[in-house]
Amino acid sequence: MRLFDRNSNMALFPAFADVSSNKVEDTSNELKWLNNNSFQTSDALSLHSLFLEKKSDGLHNKDSSVHRKDVDSVPPKKKKKKHEKHGDKKKKPTEKIKRSTESSGSDSEPIFPSDLKQKQETERPRDAPISSSFSWLDDMQSPTAKPFCVDSKSDASNWTYKSLYRGDVARYRRKGRSSLGLDPRRQEVSWEDANKKRKGGDKKKGADRYFSTVCRQLLKSQLPLLILPRVPESSDVSNSNLFLPLEDVEGEKKGEPVGRAQASSVNPLGVYDSTTALWLQGKGKQDQTDHRDSHNLETGQEAVLGTGQTEEFNRKLREQPEDTELWLKFIRYQDELSATVFGGEDEQQGRELPERRKSSYKAVLEKQLSIAERAVATNPSCVALQRERLRICQELWEPSALAKEWKKLVFLHPNSGPLWKEYLIFTQSYFSNFSVSRVNSAYGKCLSTLSAVRDGSMVSHPALPGIEEDMLDIFTQQCHFLRQSGHSEKAFSLFQAMIDFTFFKPDSVRQLSTKQQADFFEPFWDSGEARVGELNARGWKAWMVQQERGGWVQPCAEEEEEEDDEEDEVKDCSQPRWKVWLNVESSREAAHWLPWRPEKAKSQSEDDCEDPERQVLFDDIGPSLICLSSSDLHLRFLLNFLLFLGLPVDTALLSGGQCHPGVLLEDLSLLTQGEYAEVTTTQWRAVHFRPGPSGRDSRHALTSHCLPSLGVNSVGHMTTLQGARKWAGLGKQGERFVNAMFSMLQPILPSQHRTVLSLSRMQYEKLKVFRCMQSNQKRLRSQSKISKRIAKSLLKEPDNRSSLAMWREFAHLEWMLGHLEEARKVFSAATALGAAKGLCNPSLCELCLLWAQLEVEDGASGPGGVVGDGGASPAVCVLTRHAEGNVLSPPSSSQPVSPVAVVKARRSYEQALTASLSAVDQALCHPQANKKVGVQEEKLRLRGLLGCYALFQYLTMGIKAANAVYSQARERTGDLHRTIMSDDRSRADACHSGSNLLVSRLTSEWEMLAVQQASLLKYHMSVGVFPLATLRDALTSALTSWPSSAPLWSIYVQVENRYHSAGRARRFFHTLTRDNGSVVPRLFAILAEQQRKQLVDAAQGSCDKSAPLSVLPENGLSNRIRGLFESAIGTAMGAHCPLLWRMYIHYLVSEGKMDKAKGLFYKALQNIPWVKGLYMDAVQLFPEYLQEFADLMTEKELRVRLPLEELDILLED
Repeated sequence: MRLFDRNSNMALFPAFADVSSNKVEDTSNELKWLNNNSFQTSDALSLHSLFLEKKSDGLHNKDSSVHRKDVDSVPPKKKKKKHEKHGDKKKKPTEKIKRSTESSGSDSEPIFPSDLKQKQETERPRDAPISSSFSWLDDMQSPTAKPFCVDSKSDASNWTYKSLYRGDVARYRRKGRSSLGLDPRRQEVSWEDANKKRKGGDKKKGADRYFSTVCRQLLKSQLPLLILPRVPESSDVSNSNLFLPLEDVEGEKKGEPVGRAQASSVNPLGVYDSTTALWLQGKGKQDQTDHRDSHNLETGQEAVLGTGQTEEFNRKLREQPEDTELWLKFIRYQDELSATVFGGEDEQQGRELPERRKSSYKAVLEKQLSIAERAVATNPSCVALQRERLRICQELWEPSALAKEWKKLVFLHPNSGPLWKEYLIFTQSYFSNFSVSRVNSAYGKCLSTLSAVRDGSMVSHPALPGIEEDMLDIFTQQCHFLRQSGHSEKAFSLFQAMIDFTFFKPDSVRQLSTKQQADFFEPFWDSGEARVGELNARGWKAWMVQQERGGWVQPCAEEEEEEDDEEDEVKDCSQPRWKVWLNVESSREAAHWLPWRPEKAKSQSEDDCEDPERQVLFDDIGPSLICLSSSDLHLRFLLNFLLFLGLPVDTALLSGGQCHPGVLLEDLSLLTQGEYAEVTTTQWRAVHFRPGPSGRDSRHALTSHCLPSLGVNSVGHMTTLQGARKWAGLGKQGERFVNAMFSMLQPILPSQHRTVLSLSRMQYEKLKVFRCMQSNQKRLRSQSKISKRIAKSLLKEPDNRSSLAMWREFAHLEWMLGHLEEARKVFSAATALGAAKGLCNPSLCELCLLWAQLEVEDGASGPGGVVGDGGASPAVCVLTRHAEGNVLSPPSSSQPVSPVAVVKARRSYEQALTASLSAVDQALCHPQANKKVGVQEEKLRLRGLLGCYALFQYLTMGIKAANAVYSQARERTGDLHRTIMSDDRSRADACHSGSNLLVSRLTSEWEMLAVQQASLLKYHMSVGVFPLATLRDALTSALTSWPSSAPLWSIYVQVENRYHSAGRARRFFHTLTRDNGSVVPRLFAILAEQQRKQLVDAAQGSCDKSAPLSVLPENGLSNRIRGLFESAIGTAMGAHCPLLWRMYIHYLVSEGKMDKAKGLFYKALQNIPWVKGLYMDAVQLFPEYLQEFADLMTEKELRVRLPLEELDILLED
């Protein structure tokens, strides 16, 4: 250290002090800038001594001050951290103000030089003093050239977080996760954002899931997917590759030729694509557009496309505001548009997902409602737009407001039958205001109003075409409503009164209005005279004629001993209370569905009735009486009554539309078509929950669908979903009523109608035998004798002696009972009745087809085999002689068929089929050419001829030839069907020319042909080896045309459940249910998944854990089934389907989810409160709430035949 004199001038840089003294005067000017003449050494020494004194004083308090500073500073930091987590935005303005105030008072303080602390340290000169605190640049009046500052106060954030202060770090949002200059295939940078470290963690980790928005948009995009490599154009075998070259996607995008890549140093064999070659060269590929950016681009394109379609709709509606169909399309288009616009909202993470879905769905509904209101304002007389508006309002308005709108609408349009149907369905399902009497009065008001419109009494509104058909449908719907609610007596009395009111009407009142005719009918109903189906019944007409003559004396009826079942109602008192109630309730329902009438022979009066509910007054049925003018409607009414009683009917004759709406479906027989149509639930599960058809079903695949079930319960069958039928038929009293009704109606009906009713009665006897074969073998012998006696009595009637259809059913009955020789004799005798017409007789063709099918199923003929020279199969003999037009003899005594006869028979079938298809074309294209509808129906019956020809080809040439016959006929008839349905003029004339019934008949024939084809293919697969693709293609093609065909769905489910892969069937179900509102496909989709789950559960529950599983385990089936149920009940038809709700509740109970099942029961009451079977299911599944359910039924006026008070008395006795 160098010492300086006090009196000497101190140099600015002491190290150069000697240099300045030794210099000559010449050169002193060069270093003059190194001297500081204004600096005094004495002043520097005084300042230095003062600095040393302050430093010595500060060393004593250093430790305590630092410790106190740490203690004082740490707790506020924790508190600040807590506040920063929840309220950072509120703290920032405070800090800003604080810093500005601190800077204002410290700008003028001087700063001492640092060389006073350490003399050996040097510093560079500074141009301007630096502030010791922060100040905002905008607040400074004269900003310096270097706006920097030194913060003497330490920042606690640096101590706490070990980083820079968060307010001084620039924030930005990163777009994408990539980094420039990196190859995303081999290099990756993991970006960690502190803002995402919150409670719950990062919910966006990992790649997109398969159900995410990005993946769904990728599936929706219509980009070509290359599955197989392209075949090179060169056909030179020598130059062809010995391996399958990989596709060069990158090269193709750049315009390079696709195929084998160019050979290079890094790719000598040319097997690498362009991307791999670049990687080998150490190069990266070009930057690609981020996945999310492409997703946004696709979404934007879809939005632009939707906007363009919306503008197109608006333009057309401005030009054609009266086009109601265009308005309806525009309203339904909003659903498609919402799937595009709000599709990305479905995959939003977090708790807001349900709220987002609800908000988007509500926004679409409000938009549809605004469009519907504008359409109604433009077309106020359009009922379809009004119905669509109320359909939308059902999701937005309260039920009370919606009920007022419905009443207002039916008041403005009282002549619209479809509008009344929907109003009545809404009234039935309005739980808060529901009662059986109120809904029944609504039905009566509807029918009386429509009757006034039909008669012309209501001058303000004209009668619309088809009003009588709508009235008959509403009447039938009312009867089934009363039956489902337990009031079987009232429903039966309605049909009984309508038979008298329609077929036994006096001539003197025919010209009066419907209300006046009902006034004349009331005295007959209250007179106590015998009605239709009762002993000594003569009808309303005969009663009025005899009343004008003074009346007649009622003869004394013979007293009949009736079995008293009341003593045996409670068979086992040890059973639980709820089980006794169910047994007695169902048995009374089966025995007392006929109304109680006082017997004059026993001197009974109305006061003698133990149950007043069994009496039916005229006020209950009078407003619902209607008039039907045409004979076709008379036949439809009778067929609906037979269906109500449980008799099989021809569904093609019921109506041109759907035969069984979802409101009537409540029986499991719909899902158990064919051989298992009437088994109990236990047998149903055992039969249907297995991989494939076996046993009797595979042997009888050809004739298993002769009696398809509609899934509608008959009167008297009121029990739980799993309950068995008490009787095979209607019981003793019911059978007596049916016999009396048929004997009373036969003389007054036309011959064609008598044949239809007799055929239904014959099929009913066959059905009773079949039920006994399935469930009650002890009663089979007695039932077979009764059925055969009734069948023979029907055949003895004059109209039925020459009916080939009656003889066919009787022969089938004999075959079912095992009397094969007797059945063959019946078949042979019946062919002699129509042998003159040969192949031109549809009834004869159907008879021969059934005979041949039974012979094939019996095993006497070789399936698919070619006829040999030594003999012929019985089925080939039957079909060959039928083609020749000869009388058929039993095959046991037949002669072998020669090959020449086989060739001639094939040619005859071809010619007959060509002629029949031409006749069908003429009958439909020119319906006015032949006025007789019966003659046209004969021409439309193709199932017999086509079935005979296909089975003949199968037995002589093979299954491919038989399948070609069906395919050729379906192509021809399919084109004809599309032509008819596209012709608006033919549909407009349907109500006047009767072509609607013809089209319905032809549609039914085509459906039965599809069932025949599928049954034949299924039978061939059961006895031989055949690819499944042919049967699957036939079924999918047929189901696309007839998605509500239960027999076709039954075959499809049985076939698909034999294989492990369910993806194809699930996609097909989804495709059909997406655009179809019918509930039948949804029911079979649920059935298929339930069968698959049963198989998986059985395999996983195997005791031998080491044994291989018979099926592949699959998870998520329970959730899938629940999803299918929820989707089905969300549709318009599924929401009011009793079978669907009851199956759903039973499924939840089987899964052990009792609370959810009970909640679902109360949810079902909001949609189907009138179904008594639903309450009985609830009693069986939740027996502890028996009193609550009984009180609820009493409150809603459902029929309770055994009150709980009476049950307690019976249990005490």
